[in-house]
Amino acid sequence: MNKRLLPFAIALLTMLLAFNSPSIIRAELRFSGIFSDHMVLQRECPVTIWGVAEIAKPVTVTFAAQTISVTADESGAWSVLLKPMKANGNGQDLSVLCGGESVLLHDVVVGDVWHASGQSNMAMNVGAVAKRLSQAEQDIREAAVPAIRFRRVNENASEIALDELPAGAGWSVCDPKTVSSYSAAAFYFARKLHKELGVPIGVIGSSRGGTPIEPFIPRAAFESHPTLRRELELGDQGDLHGIWKLPGGVRARDANWLPSRLFHSRLAPIARFAVRGVIWYQGESNCGDGEDPRDYQHKMGALISGWRKALGNDNLPFYFVQLPGSGAREGWPYLREQQRLSAELPQTGMVVTIDLLDKDIHPPNKFDVGERLARWALAVEYGKEVSFSGPMFRRAEFADRKVTVHFTHADSGLMVAVKKGLDAPQESPETKLSHFELADKTGKWHPAEAAIAGQTVVVSNVELSKPVSVRYAYTVDPQHCHLYNRDGLPASPFCSHPELLNYLPELPTE
Repeated sequence: MNKRLLPFAIALLTMLLAFNSPSIIRAELRFSGIFSDHMVLQRECPVTIWGVAEIAKPVTVTFAAQTISVTADESGAWSVLLKPMKANGNGQDLSVLCGGESVLLHDVVVGDVWHASGQSNMAMNVGAVAKRLSQAEQDIREAAVPAIRFRRVNENASEIALDELPAGAGWSVCDPKTVSSYSAAAFYFARKLHKELGVPIGVIGSSRGGTPIEPFIPRAAFESHPTLRRELELGDQGDLHGIWKLPGGVRARDANWLPSRLFHSRLAPIARFAVRGVIWYQGESNCGDGEDPRDYQHKMGALISGWRKALGNDNLPFYFVQLPGSGAREGWPYLREQQRLSAELPQTGMVVTIDLLDKDIHPPNKFDVGERLARWALAVEYGKEVSFSGPMFRRAEFADRKVTVHFTHADSGLMVAVKKGLDAPQESPETKLSHFELADKTGKWHPAEAAIAGQTVVVSNVELSKPVSVRYAYTVDPQHCHLYNRDGLPASPFCSHPELLNYLPELPTE
């Protein structure tokens, strides 16, 4: 090399090495992917804001008269904790500053944020409902409700828990142009809450159609039950058929169905994001054709406790939807009972939908679903004086040839009522109370007569002298379930002795 060019070559090489040195790589200043314009921050609790900046550089976050400075760590990650804030529907700016760079988010409001997850009945959007029910068409036209905001999380399944959520489409403001894409159940839930509370409501939707409960359960929660532990072991081996053969397992059709895969991609990256609670609508893919619904109660327990631990709130409200009769398969009655048993967990509530008649596995009446979910939240989480549950089995008294069934949530009294479409149930004394059965000592079930007696139901069969168990609406598609409390909410299907159900699906042999 020419000696006169050597100094220039050395300088050029030094410059190239410097620009490629990890120690001085400049990270793009940004918020984590869950943050965007139009978002909702959770009121009345500390709120974590986080993102990425240049390594070891000072970062300053400002929002609503709060300014907090921290230093980005050796990977460039930073986070700050905002003090609790009151609800505020006036959009404000959220900013982050590092060196000469800044990022500004606009129209950020403070209210209550809820996760909405599950499978296709939670994913079913307002636009799909409007194709079948004219009421939803009107709701779309009247959907200019800027205090309601939605954020869709739609990431593909992942084998490992992700640290970061891509920015995606961001949060959207509810209006006639955006609402059609919103989960219908979640929209009607949010609309009811906003109407009653007058605060902004944000919904993070992470549902995925056709999925069982397993991919939404965090890994650590699979240690809570033997069936779950074995499912996790088989899932780590990629043994889809082994999970299907397992008693209490599930028909995992592809890797998206394996344990924790959707929690890893859709919930883990935003576990630090403060929320008020969870609504959940799932179960169909744990009791469909060739699927075993046994142990679903324990799976629900793992889901709920797992989310609470991961999201850092042991009392996180969790309200879920019991499967209706529409589109039912052989295992649906057993899974409904498993869901009822799950409702015994603290800080949970179950919405009964057995009275919402439709032949489709995706019944369009998400109005009642969303508003019944909202009743649970309003009464239990917000302390409003509103009825929130239909009659739930409490105990059964066996005497002579009769069984007297006692219920919780029956203080207002019981009634036989008929519900038509979206209308409220109407009392119908002339309508027969049906779908009650009694079991004899061999475990065989017999049809029975039933009559309301105050806050109880008396069940009998003249040919059965010593019944040992009673159940209600335990069929694949029980048409016309007419038992309600006088608050207009339906009774849940139940069995007084679930161990007598002995559901044994035919499992694959190869």
